[in-house]
Parts: sequence; structure tokens; C-alpha cells
Amino acid sequence: MMQRPAVFILSLVLFLAGTATAVPAYHSYLLTVHQLRAGLTKAPSMAKKGFVLIDVRSVEEHAGGFIPGTDYNIDFREIKARHREIGAQPDEHIVVYCQSGHRSNLAAETLADLGYTRVYNVTGSMNAWLEAGFPVARPGR
Repeated sequence: MMQRPAVFILSLVLFLAGTATAVPAYHSYLLTVHQLRAGLTKAPSMAKKGFVLIDVRSVEEHAGGFIPGTDYNIDFREIKARHREIGAQPDEHIVVYCQSGHRSNLAAETLADLGYTRVYNVTGSMNAWLEAGFPVARPGR
């Protein structure tokens, strides 16, 4: 039974390791479901989760709801100054999202310019997430 989730995660990591810098909301949802099932929703170590999930919207937007399993909320305008807080190595997977995908694309480009080689923007970001009916977390829960 454990082999099935392992195969799924391996295939998803291989998908993310490709040359594309965009990841559909559906794949982000699958990662979130895996986190919830594995009990990894409280900012697990990079070794356990395999990626860092960052909401690059404002603090106010983040407070209104975010993708479950989000590790950090760093405003896209602050990503260059605060990227060390992430604690990721340059070759580790970083997934970013905002409301529509525009700001997270800018944040992804900034992180790539800083030397991070595996940065992914959730296509459509929160808009796509909400449109698909995926769950939303709230602060303090």
C-alpha cells in the first residue's frame, strides 16, 4: 500500500523537475492531499515534504485564506530581501502562488535570478485553486 503513494510522489517530483516553471493548481492540490494524509501540514522539514510552498500575497490577503500546507507568507515585493528565511538550498523545489499568478511569476523570476533552480509558479494561483473547489486554510486553524 505504501508503494502507491511513493510512486505518485516520485512521478510528481519528476514532473516538477522538468523544464517548465509553471505547475497547475491540480498538481498543487495533489501535493496538498499528500501532505494532509501524511500529517505534514505544519511546515515540515524539506526532507519530509520535498518542496517549500510560499504565498507571495500580502499579509491581509493571506489572512483571508491560503493553500493548506503553505510554509511561508512573504509578499512578492519582499522576496529578494527575505529569501534566506525560506531556508532552501538553490537546487531544492520552491512553489510560489499569489491570487492570479502574476505576482508569483515575478517572485519566481526573482528567486531564479537569485540562483534557485527549481522554482515553480502555480498557474492561476488562488483563483484557479478556488475555482477548482479545493480546500482553503485560515490562520489559527
